[in-house]
Amino acid sequence: MGRGRDQEREEGEESGAKEPGQVTRLFVTAALASHAEIELDEDATHYLRNVLRLAPGERIGLFNGRDGEWSAELIGLSKRAGRLQLRERTRVQTIEPDLWLVFAPIKRQRIDILVEKATELGVTALLPVFTARTVMTRVNLGRLAAHAKEAAEQTERLTVPVIREPQTLDKLLTEWPSSRRLLVCAEAGPARPILDALGELTRDVKNRTQSWAIMTGPEGGFTASELDALGKLPFVTPVGLGPRILRADTAAIAALASWQALVGDGRDRPPSR
Repeated sequence: MGRGRDQEREEGEESGAKEPGQVTRLFVTAALASHAEIELDEDATHYLRNVLRLAPGERIGLFNGRDGEWSAELIGLSKRAGRLQLRERTRVQTIEPDLWLVFAPIKRQRIDILVEKATELGVTALLPVFTARTVMTRVNLGRLAAHAKEAAEQTERLTVPVIREPQTLDKLLTEWPSSRRLLVCAEAGPARPILDALGELTRDVKNRTQSWAIMTGPEGGFTASELDALGKLPFVTPVGLGPRILRADTAAIAALASWQALVGDGRDRPPSR
């Protein structure tokens, strides 16, 4: 399992050591092309200089979600600024399965884990939604975006999921694209086991490449009226995750892993290094 940058900071500032075979990767927003030079911000510079203890001449991987992954040489590194020059493209950009995660915000530690694991499991967008029983009323989008970025860097992804502004469940459903199938993890009421539902929904092979989303509720679960309203929508399929009541973050991980294994890219292998 990859480690977060916060943990690497704690360990790296003491030892400066990297795990054997570990490739340093950074997400950047700049366009990537042969021999282009990239200026690093202060945070990335600190990470390379003080945590990983890299020096000019060393190579790292860069990706931006558009131009694949590139090998870049560190050509300058001072206390507050770093500069990289791109050498060659090592991976071409690929099309990822189009999968959203809609989730009711939960407590800080658990929402951080949820975003990290959802990124590792390949979601393309994260949509916080306020339901009737949602306790958390504020979402720190900047912190969640940082967790998503670090998880993408650790897990060989070529993209970072988009994190949308929070909205109410009613507003979300009013504006929902009807072509995107929504699997609602329902802990009560009528719901088919998720594997059975996915098997039936993807019996037509073309449905495998359609747009999908998974929705999880708050720690208290959806209300009966919410589940009833969701079940009446033509794009919604209520699904069950077994006989145990799962925490919200656990439910999201279980549903995402099931979807990727049956419908997404779960049969693929990580890129070779």
